[in-house]
Amino acid sequence: MAGAGGVRARWARWREAHPGGARGLSVAVTVLAAALVVAALVLPNSVVGLRPAKFVRIPAEAVIGAAVMLALPRRPRVVLAAVSGAALAAMTVLNLLDMGFNQYLGRSFNLVLDWSLLGDAQSYLEDSLGRTATLAATAGLIVVVLLLFVLLALSMVRLSNLLARHTGTATRGTLVAGVVWITCSSLGLQISGVPIASDRTAAALKIQAHRVSDTLRDEAEFRKVAKVDAFGDTPGAQLVPDLRGKDMIFTFIESYGRSAIEDPIIAPGVDKTLDERTAALAKAGFHAKSGWLTSATYGGSSWLGHSTTMSGLWVNNQQRYRTVMASDHLSLTKAFEKTGAFDTVGVMPGVQKAWPEQSFYGLNKVYNAFELGYKGPKFSWSTMPDQYALQQYQERVHSRKPTDGKSRMSLLILTSSHQPWAPIPKMVGWDQLGDGSVFKGIQAAGNKPADIIADTTRSRQEYGKSVQYSVTALTQWLERYGTKDTVLVFLGDHQPIARVSGNHASRDVPVAIVAKDPKVLDKVDDWGWTDGLRPAHDAPVWKMSAFRDRFLTAYGSTPHPKRG
Repeated sequence: MAGAGGVRARWARWREAHPGGARGLSVAVTVLAAALVVAALVLPNSVVGLRPAKFVRIPAEAVIGAAVMLALPRRPRVVLAAVSGAALAAMTVLNLLDMGFNQYLGRSFNLVLDWSLLGDAQSYLEDSLGRTATLAATAGLIVVVLLLFVLLALSMVRLSNLLARHTGTATRGTLVAGVVWITCSSLGLQISGVPIASDRTAAALKIQAHRVSDTLRDEAEFRKVAKVDAFGDTPGAQLVPDLRGKDMIFTFIESYGRSAIEDPIIAPGVDKTLDERTAALAKAGFHAKSGWLTSATYGGSSWLGHSTTMSGLWVNNQQRYRTVMASDHLSLTKAFEKTGAFDTVGVMPGVQKAWPEQSFYGLNKVYNAFELGYKGPKFSWSTMPDQYALQQYQERVHSRKPTDGKSRMSLLILTSSHQPWAPIPKMVGWDQLGDGSVFKGIQAAGNKPADIIADTTRSRQEYGKSVQYSVTALTQWLERYGTKDTVLVFLGDHQPIARVSGNHASRDVPVAIVAKDPKVLDKVDDWGWTDGLRPAHDAPVWKMSAFRDRFLTAYGSTPHPKRG
């Protein structure tokens, strides 16, 4: 307390000695406080909305707040000002989270469901930028957030005190501001297409409240939906009879979206690769049909795309995902296990912890990142190059026939095209892969994540190269090791982040079925898909949740609905 008293005494002496400077400093602090409050009140929730015109608006909340402050005695006024400042800081944080989620995941932040994703974001940064830089960034972010709460609370208190000291002027100013706001709102007056009259914070608060309410209601409704299953009671003998004896493989390619095939910067290289690989596979006796699926997620949360495809349910948030994983809903992969005719295996190089989802997917065995013998370097988030993961799949799984005479169904999740697309692996000789040490030089010579993350053009270019690599690795593996019975279904899990795919990109991803046996592709001839690995722009587009039932039906499964 003595220290604080000494500071106040020195400040009083300085103010007496420099009255002009003290007045100027006081005015400057007040102006900054007002600017901070107004900026927080009109702050948009998207990066594209950050335009100067957005910050020269009249916020209705400020006018109403001033009127309330003028009517209150000192103590409740100060308390209300401090609480209002803290609440405004919380809304500002939510707006900033919305910005980040819209930029990366193509959707707003969900106050109920998305807190867990912040930990995933920290892990991603650690893999991309290193532990030290991530810890520094996290600490800095925490300090900024705390500072925001303190500054907005102090700013509101300062402005409320100013109103109380100049009641007459403040009352007239509040009335004038209210009349101007009503006039601008009634006439629809704008600056550069932005309405002058703003109620941004009130509208944002209303949206957040509706979002919370909708989320809680959706949770209850989705539980009922998940209990209904068109193939839930189908006996194993009546599931995929037309694929018995086949070597069935489902593969997801990370971030493989429509933009890879149609974006003018990204597409030329990817399209060339798809066409070349279509020709190479045809030479090896494989043919393909391809189309589009609309993913349930965008920019990230790959597990939502995986579970939507396999469950036949629209799994577009974490709560739905938890509900599905805890249910007995029949996944497409589990349908193969249920037949009793298939051994089921998963290869998950991106899984680095316990994975209870194995049961939902009906996988008898799962190889995670630590069970594939990799001794090479990580490529940013990706634990190992796709080519290495595929070779390990070949050696540990595909080359070995099940001992009980069964066929095999495999689920592979490839990771090399995961952001930040630096460094990117390069193809090496399949007989040179060894334990992965061969990739040390390639990783060291590659781009640094920090050089790519903030550069939109380079991110788009490198993203395209990563997709080319993943598609090449997968199709070369098929060309090299596929048999007359191999049936490969591969697709993207979601589009890349908005900074790469664009702020108005679709959520579509390519999907292809590849096989040597012409009867396999004949079964889906009525789907209208494009011949080859590259789907035409006008090829059919289905919701990703429609794939399970269409696939099961095409290959002879008989529906026996299960109802909750």
